[in-house]
Amino acid sequence: MNVRMLRPFLADQVRADGQHELQRLGAGEVGAFVVAQSRKRPRSVGRMVTALRSLLRVVHVDGVIDRPLASAVPSVAGWSLSSLPKALGRDQVAAVLTSCDRSTSTGCRDFAILTLLVRLGLRAGEVAVTLDEIDWRRGEITVRGKGNRHDRLPLPDDVGQAIVDYLRLALPATAHGRTVFVWAQAPYRALTSNAITTIVATAGRRAGIGLIGAHRLRHSAATAMCTLAGRWPRSARSCAIGVC
Repeated sequence: MNVRMLRPFLADQVRADGQHELQRLGAGEVGAFVVAQSRKRPRSVGRMVTALRSLLRVVHVDGVIDRPLASAVPSVAGWSLSSLPKALGRDQVAAVLTSCDRSTSTGCRDFAILTLLVRLGLRAGEVAVTLDEIDWRRGEITVRGKGNRHDRLPLPDDVGQAIVDYLRLALPATAHGRTVFVWAQAPYRALTSNAITTIVATAGRRAGIGLIGAHRLRHSAATAMCTLAGRWPRSARSCAIGVC
């Protein structure tokens, strides 16, 4: 474990009296730290991420923290900032969400999907969650990512409420299986990642923003997290700028 790479992270967890606050650590704080470091030290962030995962595994096994946060550390992709999509501003994100007509079943579904993307920073293909992957009692959702990776993330209240509204008011009674989000017309099968991309693009046009994709919402979530620098709600998806 590279202790030198972890000193900035550990310094952030120490109170004025010298005591650490690792037991209060959440996925949002972990992601915010990686985002900040990716801006400050882009060349060394890959080694830092590896060291951070090792540290979080150790403190979890030792009982210092009560949740496995190693999976909350974003993976490092390419760091060519010129290829990054431009983040949406807060007003633009709000416009995308309010563009959904929630009085209709399709609008209610699309609002839930867009809220999930905006708040957790998911990829289009990760929206295909099932009822079995939502733990309402614990307030968590399991997301299936790249490489068959499963991340258990906290479920924000607003995301949970949007999903509940859709399940109660708009999910067709004859929908196939236990997939949450399905087509608005029969046969009611699970939405594909291409369908999610279309929903995002349509919402962007309705909001007057133009053509946008799910990855732009993901990047917007990361940028907002970086701006808030650790004060992002614990339930936010931790994804660093440049992560895909």
